[in-house]
Amino acid sequence: MAATTVTDSGGVRIITEVISATDPRAAQLASSSRPPAPTVSFQVRGFRRAQPKVLGTIHIFTGIIHICFGIILTLSEHGAPSLPVASGVLFWLGLLLLLSGSLLVESEKRDNILLVKTCCIINIGVILSTLVATLLHTVAITRDISGCEIKMPYQLRAEWCFNAENKMLINGLDSIFVIFCLLEFCTAVAALAFGYGAIKQHNYMVL
Repeated sequence: MAATTVTDSGGVRIITEVISATDPRAAQLASSSRPPAPTVSFQVRGFRRAQPKVLGTIHIFTGIIHICFGIILTLSEHGAPSLPVASGVLFWLGLLLLLSGSLLVESEKRDNILLVKTCCIINIGVILSTLVATLLHTVAITRDISGCEIKMPYQLRAEWCFNAENKMLINGLDSIFVIFCLLEFCTAVAALAFGYGAIKQHNYMVL
């Protein structure tokens, strides 16, 4: 049974009831006294509509592919590297994608508008880098195999230069990287668009 006491003070009657720990009402009072769950700010909530975790996973996955193929192609073309390999685009674009993907995934977990702004800045770099990488791969497709260029008349070319399958294989790889660059470009544009929109929004306080 709950103990009840009545106290009169200055024309005000105060009723105090002591509830035992076994009373079902005690659990309700304990749950209502807990602090409310932290709410996500209005700006970050707008950015999360872009599913940054999914976009970040795409960047991380393609970044790992770039770096892995960069190592393989660098080792196989150490004598006469192609234009994308010589420029190192596979490595610095891959690292930039890993950084962008990690920040996008982290922004799904944290309510931090500064993190959203950082994602926007990094994704601007990704957009510019994918455009440069697309240009390099496109130029590599139109050029001869590295080491087989004719620089002077009557120049002897290696026997493997006349193998059309080598050029087809190289062009196929460059075409795949162009498709990856297009995917990375679209992902970065989506993240930048939602991030810019979230930054521009006013952070209304929930009443």
